[in-house]
Amino acid sequence: MPRSLEPLDLGIQIPYHFRCPISLELMRDPVTVCTGQTYDRTSIESWVSTGTDTTCPVTRAPLSDFTLIPNHTLRRLIQEWCVANRSNGVERIPTPKQPADPTSVRALLSQASAACGTHVSVRSRAAALRRLRAFARDSEKNRVLIAAHNAKEILIRILFSDESPELVSEALALLAMFPMTEPGQCESIISDAGRVGFLTRLLFDSSIETRVNAAALIEMVVTGSKTADIKGTVLTSECIFEGVIDLLRNPTVTSSPRRALKIGVKALFALCLAKNTRRIAVSSGAPEILIDRLAAGLDRCDAERALATVELLCRTAEGCAAFGEHALTVPLLVKTILRVSDRATEYAAGALLALCTAEERWRDEAVAAGVVVQLLLMVQSECTERAKRKAQKLLKLLRDSWPDYSFANSDDFACSEVVPF
Repeated sequence: MPRSLEPLDLGIQIPYHFRCPISLELMRDPVTVCTGQTYDRTSIESWVSTGTDTTCPVTRAPLSDFTLIPNHTLRRLIQEWCVANRSNGVERIPTPKQPADPTSVRALLSQASAACGTHVSVRSRAAALRRLRAFARDSEKNRVLIAAHNAKEILIRILFSDESPELVSEALALLAMFPMTEPGQCESIISDAGRVGFLTRLLFDSSIETRVNAAALIEMVVTGSKTADIKGTVLTSECIFEGVIDLLRNPTVTSSPRRALKIGVKALFALCLAKNTRRIAVSSGAPEILIDRLAAGLDRCDAERALATVELLCRTAEGCAAFGEHALTVPLLVKTILRVSDRATEYAAGALLALCTAEERWRDEAVAAGVVVQLLLMVQSECTERAKRKAQKLLKLLRDSWPDYSFANSDDFACSEVVPF
């Protein structure tokens, strides 16, 4: 419960007209409907969105117009009351950002998509895109509204047909905020070698933010495309892998290193889903950067995706060789088992199975790192059946390499919940 509502428990009386008639809680964003009644925005939006009742909750009169008008006067009065009661533990409600409205969105999209040679300057078009991006950052509701006005098609057209670097950068930054879910949308980009080449060049742009957004769009269209043969034929350029891997190598040069890492990991995984791209990923340096990033620490979701990529690349002889030569690979994979998540455990076991199948020296290294104890715990744990099957195959493979010392450090590999890496 927000702290601004705590006075209810402390015996402080909240004025009746400051409470939402629906939730009976202190209003944080009061809006007035066509009947003249005022409600908290989230409450009345939830009431209307159900679709079962389109009447005013207080008057029961039909809501002929769903326009919500901000009640600035009441909001200021509520804020003043919060300030006056600060000594009693009441926090001032923040001034809410006003949501985008359809008229403004249409006008901004029209301004942004104005053709060259019109009275609308490049600066004005870029300003419209920045304003739309600000709306999109504010809320999911705004993003839905913007997308509903054919924004993605407009942005794709600007991105791939405009020569202004400023417009390209702004259109890309906004487009990367929307999922590519419409039929054929991803294919319209990934099936066009010219467009893929353009996005690849943006991975080496002088603006690091543009590079991150280009990687984000590449990940979305690759993941969203249903045509496997197109992915396998178009995405075979080493440059695209080098650009994505460079993001993982130098994420701290961005204003948001965590976002750069997340997008880099997602993009690399998506690119490696096509079988004939994996050798290119290996030759571009993916194994080394993946192990280095896992060793440095990733959050759970990123670690799972990075480990899934490791397992995919280990399905090639070149991938096994590259990972096996990295001094941290085997110890890190052994350490990962049962320490991050069930998915991470499965991917780590799969990668170890590939490595240990490939060469005896990596089997010896895994045993020395304590993998036998980990695998025995896996078989008895509640991890997935697929993970258990991998563990059983790996145990069978290692049964001739079980010296007594493989159980020596069992305390170090106990099945307990710990912070990843």
